[in-house]
Amino acid sequence: MLTVLFLGDVVGEPGRNAIIARLPDLKKRWSLDFIIVNGENAAAGRGITPRITIELLRAGASVITTGDHIWDRKEIQPFLETEPRLLRPLNYPPGAPGAGTIILETSKGKVGVINVQARTFMHPILENPFPLLDIAVKEMRRETANIIVDAHGETTSEKIALGRYLDGRVSAVLGTHTHVQTADEQIFENGTAFICDAGMCGPIHSILGRQIEPILARFLSNIPAALPVAPGIAHLRGVLLEIDETTGRALRITRVDEPGDAPETPAT
Repeated sequence: MLTVLFLGDVVGEPGRNAIIARLPDLKKRWSLDFIIVNGENAAAGRGITPRITIELLRAGASVITTGDHIWDRKEIQPFLETEPRLLRPLNYPPGAPGAGTIILETSKGKVGVINVQARTFMHPILENPFPLLDIAVKEMRRETANIIVDAHGETTSEKIALGRYLDGRVSAVLGTHTHVQTADEQIFENGTAFICDAGMCGPIHSILGRQIEPILARFLSNIPAALPVAPGIAHLRGVLLEIDETTGRALRITRVDEPGDAPETPAT
């Protein structure tokens, strides 16, 4: 059995610190074979930098996925060409830096990851993800049936449609972007695990990881304002997958909500 941890959007320093503090413990506790982290908001709440990418990889992430904020830090463009474990959405036009797919070897065999961005209410509007996924999945299945898709999108309907479209062809379709963990985790009829949104890794006393008061002021006044990342206690939210590595079919999907503080060492 292949055990995969998928963590939703990392928000700023609180989210990064929580991952660095907890991943070693979670990897040991759950005997994890593979870890995927969506890092597109890891740099002060917008984008990701080369340094942060390296920190998350060193903490234990196998692959880092992203979304619509991938280009927010200008230094990331050349870095994408040198670090294949950092993905950008598959459906950018040809010539965009980096890649939207990767296959990595594990002790349980090869695992493929695909990063795709939905289109409804998303900016920029990218190429249609459905036919591009057909091509990517067909190519990837020549090497492995163990395929995880990060579906980065706004609407539940489009993410469910992506999951239903890929049912039986990939191991899991896991939604990101809205930062709110949904309660619809399930395994579709043909063996694909699904959740509309895995949630976020970030401060819980916040509005989607941002400080509460500036966002309330913006809603009340309609005046643009800075929206800093909130301080305080962070939680890690995502899903834990168990996959039959010989068939690629999901056996179990379980929501994860873990406090970000490192566990205390028992007194000796």
